[in-house]
Amino acid sequence: QVQLVESGGGLVQPGGSLRLSCAASGFTLDDYTIGWFRQAPGKEREGVSCISSSSGSTYYADSVKGRFTISRDNAKNTVYLQMNSLKPEDTAVYYCAANLSSSCQYYDMDYWGKGTLITVSS
Repeated sequence: QVQLVESGGGLVQPGGSLRLSCAASGFTLDDYTIGWFRQAPGKEREGVSCISSSSGSTYYADSVKGRFTISRDNAKNTVYLQMNSLKPEDTAVYYCAANLSSSCQYYDMDYWGKGTLITVSS
């Protein structure tokens, strides 16, 4: 059974850090392009970061560039999103998704996790 499970969300103060994990089962994550997306209440889904399966190249939204880092651990079949200097506007449900192409677009993703909530508040 193909499954993606996010973990690591929670409540954090502004300026704090969190690391999200996206663990895959039923397939080898290394073969897939993995994207992190988020959706805040009342807002559209936003692409946050992505790591390509073929080249390992990474993409970051301007809003998180310099603060977030995406990485893979192939041995653990897991992708991480390290989030530093968190801001209240980072509050959202964060989802990881996977597809076999090199696309980072949400409409190209084949598999989605159920999401993990991050709340940045003092």
